[in-house]
This record gives sequence, structure tokens and C-alpha cells, in this order.
Amino acid sequence: MEHERVLDETGWRILAELQEDGRISLSELGRRVALTPPAVAERVRRMEEAGIIKGYRAEIDRSRVGLPITVYIRWTATGNDCAALGEVAREIPEIVECHRVTGEESYVVKAAVRSVGHLEELINRLMPHGETKTSMVLSSAVEHRPVERDHVATDEPEAATPIRGRRRSA
Repeated sequence: MEHERVLDETGWRILAELQEDGRISLSELGRRVALTPPAVAERVRRMEEAGIIKGYRAEIDRSRVGLPITVYIRWTATGNDCAALGEVAREIPEIVECHRVTGEESYVVKAAVRSVGHLEELINRLMPHGETKTSMVLSSAVEHRPVERDHVATDEPEAATPIRGRRRSA
């Protein structure tokens, strides 16, 4: 596969640096991964062309721009056209993510709103298209986790690793 040729050890180091700071200069990136700026630029270009790097964007603190409340809405189609919910979601600016999922719900929606009243307005816009169940985010333990080489599945079977620090009650 093309991505396997691009994602050698150096490729993974480049990805790690870019995920940490997408605005890093090519010369600084090259210094960190021991490549010349032209060589690192070529590596980055190949990762972009392979679709590994999809884009670069600023990470915004929504609370500082007037959207302090984050919610997750489990949204279930009431009719037979589940895909229509995705089309509706694309038209609603408060929706920052929308994923079609397996299970009882049709979609899981992440939205940002300015107030509880604004949330109520959003729910009222969604309800004609399906049933909603809403959870408000109180705090976030993990907001963004970079993709790392160790987390990517390989062809080698993994040994089961028990979760430490938690005991199941009988």
C-alpha cells in the first residue's frame, strides 16, 4: 500500500510533530526529524497526496467565541430514510460533528450552543426529523488524541491486556 511506503519511522515522526503543531516551519520540522527542509517538504507532500494528511486547521476554544456548552445528541430516525438526517445535520451550523452509528440510534451529533435556551431551539429543529436524547458535556478528560504508530493495528495478533486499577464488583 502507498501509505506503508510513506509511513516509515521518519514519516510517523513527521506526523507526530505536525499533530502537535500544524504551523511548524519546514526547516524546524526537518531539524526535529533529521531531514533537510526540501526532503521534509517532499515527505509532507507525499502524505498529503496519499490522503494521510487531510488538512490543517486552527483549534478554537468555543467557550471564548460564545459557544460555551457542548452537547452530544443521540438522534434516531423515525421514518425509513435514515440518510435524510445527515442531510439535515449539514444545514445546521451548531452541529460540529455528525456520525452515523450502529446500535439503537441512527446518528450521534456533537453540537456547540451559547445557552440552554439555544440548546432547546436546536432540539426543536431536530425533533421533526427524529427522536433525540441529549447529554451535556460537563468536562472533558480527553479532547484530542494524536494518532500514533503504536495505536495503529498491525497484522500481528495482540495479547489481551487487562485494565489495571479497576476491580469488578461481585
